Parts: sequence; structure tokens; C-alpha cells
Amino acid sequence: MKKSTEKARILTEALPYIQKFHNKTFVIKFGGSIMRNMEAKKAFIEDVVLLNLVGIKIIIVHGGGPEITERIEKIGIKTEFIDGLRKTDSEVIEVAEMVLAGRINKEIAHLVNSMGGKAVGLSGKDGNLIKATKKKIYKEEKEIDLGYVGDVEKIDKKILEDLIDLGYIPIISPIGFGADGETYNINADFVASAVSGELKAEKLVLMTDVEGLYRDFENKRGFITAMTSAEAKELIETKAIAGGMLPKLTCAAAAVERGTKNVHILDGRVEHSLLIEVLTDKGIGTMIHGGEVK
Repeated sequence: MKKSTEKARILTEALPYIQKFHNKTFVIKFGGSIMRNMEAKKAFIEDVVLLNLVGIKIIIVHGGGPEITERIEKIGIKTEFIDGLRKTDSEVIEVAEMVLAGRINKEIAHLVNSMGGKAVGLSGKDGNLIKATKKKIYKEEKEIDLGYVGDVEKIDKKILEDLIDLGYIPIISPIGFGADGETYNINADFVASAVSGELKAEKLVLMTDVEGLYRDFENKRGFITAMTSAEAKELIETKAIAGGMLPKLTCAAAAVERGTKNVHILDGRVEHSLLIEVLTDKGIGTMIHGGEVK
């Protein structure tokens, strides 16, 4: 009886959030090491299917860097990173597209479908979804050639709107095409941010392998439960946040500025963290918003 009462309390707590987010769009970035945690992956897919079934429109953008590294090393290609970006020649981009748009993309789509959802796998080349430009970085005013690494130039949202209006969950691999006809590998966080901003999504969720943001990340002090995009930009400009969280915070601030209502940085290692953050009063991650919690 006690367990039944507790279940009823949880459902009652979730109800107003289900009503609030009904027919709204969530863009979720899923990738990195958490993709290899089978329990967490299964829980994540279950959360996605449940949210979709209660009327929330879901789009997933995924990465796959660790698997790309494994594949290219197996065929004898050395991985080289510059400022955290993989130098990508013609051989590496061929492997990256195969891994991202092929194996990983179809595996996630299959998992969603096998659990009762309706998923469609896409790369940025499908329907002209992601137009890209060659990414440029500089060291001491000298341009460094990263090869086929891209930045998002334009998201053509029509194919996504058509799919989600039909009840499908688009699964997007971060492969874009350039005006020059070339294929580009793009950071999945930036693709998710661009998609979310273009669709003016209710939420952008960045699933990662840390609890969220700390003001003192090294010593795990000063956990940040919520901040404005202006506060996020200040942390970026003052270099108070560094390392792997810096691009995520940059993507979060950019998404809010483009029209996303709220961005959540969540620990994907925690099973059902997505439901806990979205459908409960307390939540567990860090939220970035435009000035007021919506």
C-alpha cells in the first residue's frame, strides 16, 4: 500500500509538467561516454519514449567521438586533436560519416522503435538539413587547417517539423554538407544548439557525464542549479569555466539567445535523469534560462 501511494504521489507531481509541456519541442543531445553505459542508455531511451507518448515532441542529436577514434585506430590512422577538435582528412571523414550516420544513428533509432517509439534516423545531408561551412581556428594569427571539420551555417527545419508533426522522433547525426559539396563533421553540441534555436524549442537538454556546473569544478564546490544566459556568458568571458564544460556552456547560452526557453545540462550516468529533471519539482542538473524560469 505504501509503495502504491508513493507511485501515485510521483505521478501527481509529474502531471502539471506533462500538461505544461504537452505539444512542446525538446531537443536532446546524447553522446560521449554515457552512450557506452548500457543501463543508462536504456533508461534514457525509456525516458524519451515516455515523454513522446505523453505529447512532447522530441528530437535527438547524437555524437560518437570515442567510436570514431576506435575505428580509425583499427585501420592504422593516428588521431590528432587540436584544441579538442579532431583533425579530419578525407579518410577520417569517411569513417566518421560511416560511424555517425550509419551504425550509431541506426542503433539509436532501432532502440527507440523497439521500446514503442517511432524514430527516423537522419544525417545532416538528408533533406538538406544541415548546411555547414569549414571551421576555422587560429594560433598566433595563423590559420590551422582542421580538414573536414565544420560549423553550422544553416538548419533547414522543415523536414524536422514535418516528422515531429507526424509523431516521429528524428535522430540526427552531426554530419553536414558544404556549398562546395564536401562533407563535414560537426560538434554534436553545436548542432543540437542550432537545431534548438531554429525551432525555438521549449528545452535543449545536454546529456553529459558530470552532475552539472560548479563554480569551482575541480573541488566540486558551488553547484549551480540555475543561471541566466547572461551569467553563463560572463563565466565564459572571465574563463571561470574551462575544459569540456566550456563548449557546452557556450552552446547553452547561444541556444537561449536564439529563442530556446531553457537549457539543461544533465548527468546522463544517472538512470532516468531526464524524467527527474523535466517532470519533478526539484530536478537534478543545471538550467540556463533567459532571465526568468519558464
